[in-house]
Amino acid sequence: MATFPERMASVLLLWLAVSLTATLAVDRANFKTCDQSAFCKRQRALKPGESSYRALLETMELTNTRLTLQLKNDKNKVRLLLELYRLQGNITRVKINELKPLKPRYEVPDVLIREPPTEPLSLLSQDENGVVLSLGVESQRVIVSARPFRLDIMQGRDVLLSLNSRGLLAFEHLRIRKDTQADGEAEDANLANEEEAVVNEKDEEGMWEETYKSFTDSKPNGPTAIGLDFSFPGVEHVYGIPEHADSLRLKTTENGDPYRLYNLDVFQYELDNQMALYGSVPVMLAHNAQRTTGIFWLNAAETWVDISSNTAGKTVFGKMLDYVQGSSETPQTDVRWISESGIIDVFIMLGPTPKDVFAQYASLTGTQAFPPLAALAYHQCRWNYNDQEDVQSVDAGFDEHDIPYDFIWLDIEHTDGKRYFTWDANKFATPKEMLQRLMDKKRKMVTIVDPHIKVDSNYKIHNEIKSQGYYTKNKDGGDYEGWCWPGNAGYPDFSREDMRAWWASMFAYDQYEGSMENMYSWNDMNEPSVFNGPEVTMHKDAKHGDWEHRDLHNMYGLYVQKATAEGLIQRSGGVERPFVLTRAFFAGSQRYGAVWTGDNAAEWGHLKISIPMCLSMGLVGIAFCGADVGGFFKSPSSELLVRWYQTGAYQPFFRAHAHLDTSRREPWLFGPENTALIREAVRQRYTLLPYWYQQFYHTYRTGDPVMRPLWVEYTQDPATYALEDQFLIGRDLLVHPVTEEGARGVTAYLPGKEEVWFDVHTFQKHNGAQNLYIPVTMSSIPVFQRGGSIIPRKLRVRRSSPCMEHDPYTLIVALDRQRAAEGELYIDDGHTFNFEKKEFIHRKLSFANNVLSSVNLSPDAQFSTSSSVERILILGAMKPAKATLRTADGKTSQLEFDFDAATSVLTLRKPGMNAGTDWSVMLQ
Repeated sequence: MATFPERMASVLLLWLAVSLTATLAVDRANFKTCDQSAFCKRQRALKPGESSYRALLETMELTNTRLTLQLKNDKNKVRLLLELYRLQGNITRVKINELKPLKPRYEVPDVLIREPPTEPLSLLSQDENGVVLSLGVESQRVIVSARPFRLDIMQGRDVLLSLNSRGLLAFEHLRIRKDTQADGEAEDANLANEEEAVVNEKDEEGMWEETYKSFTDSKPNGPTAIGLDFSFPGVEHVYGIPEHADSLRLKTTENGDPYRLYNLDVFQYELDNQMALYGSVPVMLAHNAQRTTGIFWLNAAETWVDISSNTAGKTVFGKMLDYVQGSSETPQTDVRWISESGIIDVFIMLGPTPKDVFAQYASLTGTQAFPPLAALAYHQCRWNYNDQEDVQSVDAGFDEHDIPYDFIWLDIEHTDGKRYFTWDANKFATPKEMLQRLMDKKRKMVTIVDPHIKVDSNYKIHNEIKSQGYYTKNKDGGDYEGWCWPGNAGYPDFSREDMRAWWASMFAYDQYEGSMENMYSWNDMNEPSVFNGPEVTMHKDAKHGDWEHRDLHNMYGLYVQKATAEGLIQRSGGVERPFVLTRAFFAGSQRYGAVWTGDNAAEWGHLKISIPMCLSMGLVGIAFCGADVGGFFKSPSSELLVRWYQTGAYQPFFRAHAHLDTSRREPWLFGPENTALIREAVRQRYTLLPYWYQQFYHTYRTGDPVMRPLWVEYTQDPATYALEDQFLIGRDLLVHPVTEEGARGVTAYLPGKEEVWFDVHTFQKHNGAQNLYIPVTMSSIPVFQRGGSIIPRKLRVRRSSPCMEHDPYTLIVALDRQRAAEGELYIDDGHTFNFEKKEFIHRKLSFANNVLSSVNLSPDAQFSTSSSVERILILGAMKPAKATLRTADGKTSQLEFDFDAATSVLTLRKPGMNAGTDWSVMLQ
């Protein structure tokens, strides 16, 4: 029988769930604006052009790898230490900290994959006004100006980027609160150096304590905020800093709030605004036709980003008038970063191409984890599948309706009273039997494991965390507790390496009872979500060892996913690749798994916004992104559901998910016609799995996004810079989903003056550099293959991707204007880390001079496949007299073929060569 507190907890949570469900959209009153965030308001009140900082050139020290010099604030006499590094790969690092802080300030650990290697700096010139340093790349140099302090990165005569050009550097130094100082203590404690004492500064509201609604932040360290401005001359387009439900191209913020980076549990978020959401990646890309540049602001505290532009608000006519009248005004975008604590630690990634920036960022924080192949297939989820019988029924429904899927998911109701790592003994009495039935069909399961732990003395997980002292502490030193789905919950301190190691050990098969090797994990609510906390999250003055939660808030979710992924790896003895989905994320989260866009709604606007949201994440390293197909909240119309499946089938992470209170929406519940449409969309995903897998291998190796904006490939085409309703998968597939209700047509921009594009469904050929109107029906998914590419597919779709492992390939060869094409084929075992031991096949496919060939790209790799090539389609071909196959053993044979003159498609039937060997086909 439930105790009184347990009954009260159930009542509270039921009330909360009903209240949330009844809400039409996010309650913005739960979340701060900049004006309600004291440090943001203080910093934003600073006006451009009034910098009080100067560089003390006499303090400059230059070694082979580092420049240091002091900056002095002439208003309060505080001195800062500037460090400048030239890093390998055309990256410049700038760090600014207090010269003599009262105590250490937080510097973000665990995000960089290593201490970045440096390259030599050399002094070119110096006078009383500043110094000039060589960056060693194409006449790149850094100019440090002394009064006021300013830093410019130049190439030739062009300014690539400026720091503090608007004079908005601000650094709130650590100090002792005036009303707590003993007589004579202030002067000693606040010495900036031996000669000068810090000038007493006026305390402003919110410096030492801040109240928001009923919550008070004690701020024991006082004001600690930092800020710095950057200018991009010649740039009108900036991107990145996810996560926001906003446009791909970032908007100016002069007439509203800045973009906010603060991981929050935002219920049914609004579209087209700068509010913080579940994750934060403080990386921005600036792009124009000449160059792409990136900024990585390594700070895990609450951060606001202001964007202004001297061309904002100008109409196209106004810009044309400027051109006609010979206006000399150069476009410029100015960006201002404001963080609540920590130090300034910024990496300037100098490109010059988008792919250079991706590689530069990957060299700092790592690349996307290479997922198991099955994770790229279709996932079926809802909150919640009721019991084992429900799971079995849904599984059987997919077979009955001939729809493939790989993963079925269980949300929080599968546990024993929201106690993670457990099962409800009544609903899931024999989980291993359930998992075995799925395994027999080569299918898998994901269960949710959240980071809020029910405070219950009969719960093993809670008792172990408590006894080890692993919980996050409140400001008074006791265990921090808050409300979440289990009721009263503790929050493990995932910033501790020993805590993460313990958490990882809980995924061992003998610890997580009922788990098996085909069961994977999902970390939700890991912002962390605290229902009764300020802004539905943890109090900032909670403690992680010596640090406050405010210092590392945005890293909490990364740490949870990291520990979970390590647990899945360890349980297999380091053999199997993990799959972990997370809602909260930070820079570096790409190393640990996938991300989704959170609690969206079954509305057309949410379908549309999923495209720029995932494109933005891909630009900052998180390639494995998707949105809840169908929308998490509310119930979609059959048209919206079909269009969402068609869109999701061409996004990296493909999962349907729905709220507890929505009507069931398995794909066969909307009538035979819609079932057929959904089936076809899912089947298209499965036929393309070889290409998806190859793209994820490429992003694992390089950092390039899988799903990417058109401007990444067509860097000099301004028509691509703001496009967000279409995208590329890799370089070779262009997708323009249908995201408008009742649409009868879409207009897709096909880029590239010299390109040709082939409709993948009709094989019709279209020239690039045009807007193409495409009539659509409910079965239409406009997708085009770039001429000059070769894409492998598997056309025999089975019930799950492992069932297709040994099936043959079909190669789609799309010829360019020169009647040439190239592509790749990547094959490994699909699930282990053996690819790191060179156990894979990686082949280059090319067509030139009427010869199609396959050659080995990795001769030192060893792997074999039984898959053959069963069909070759050549688009844009001419009819040959004969087609001759030559295999690796030197044997030749004549191939049967068909030629469709109406579409210029040549089909080579049953060539039959092994996909992992050398071969060539000559057309004569």
